[in-house]
Amino acid sequence: MASFNRPGGNITGIVLFAAQLEPKRFGLLRDLAPQASTVGILLNPSFPTSERQLLDIQEAARHLNLAIHVLRANTDREIDTAFETITQQRIPALLVAGSPFFDTRRDKLVALTARNAVPTMFQFREFVEAGGLMSYGADISEAYRQVGVYTGRVLKGASPGDLPIIQATKFEFVINLKTARALGVKVSDNLLSLADKVIE
Repeated sequence: MASFNRPGGNITGIVLFAAQLEPKRFGLLRDLAPQASTVGILLNPSFPTSERQLLDIQEAARHLNLAIHVLRANTDREIDTAFETITQQRIPALLVAGSPFFDTRRDKLVALTARNAVPTMFQFREFVEAGGLMSYGADISEAYRQVGVYTGRVLKGASPGDLPIIQATKFEFVINLKTARALGVKVSDNLLSLADKVIE
């Protein structure tokens, strides 16, 4: 790829910045659970940017003077094992790092966070709509709309390599208050004021 503005060849698309948003997610989770001294981090070690995600989270944790407990999973069994560790170690809050694998396990992850009563931050709104507590990430509906526009342009004869790679510009912070109540978590007025959507 030559550049985002002129990718060249037969390439174009959209960048969602899923991995780059981990420090922001980490900070919002810290604001939710200011009493927590340790935060669990669920990473998919097979995701190409997992090491970058971890380095960014470690830097954010140092800045906030927090310890992290890294849990790695890229199979269903490893997810189960990670939550067994969360329960055994009494980890008070969890950040599920961005990963397409975790996106395909949304219902399982939401169910496990509820069963283990662990306040959790996810990357997309769809997790929160399924019963998760919080998410911060790109607006997927807007991303799909933009991809649809590009698809139309390509079908009308535009060369993909001449279309700039779109960088997501619309991000959303979503909180599920029903889940918060079920978990016994108090969501501060400050966090509620920052939310783009609150599910009652």
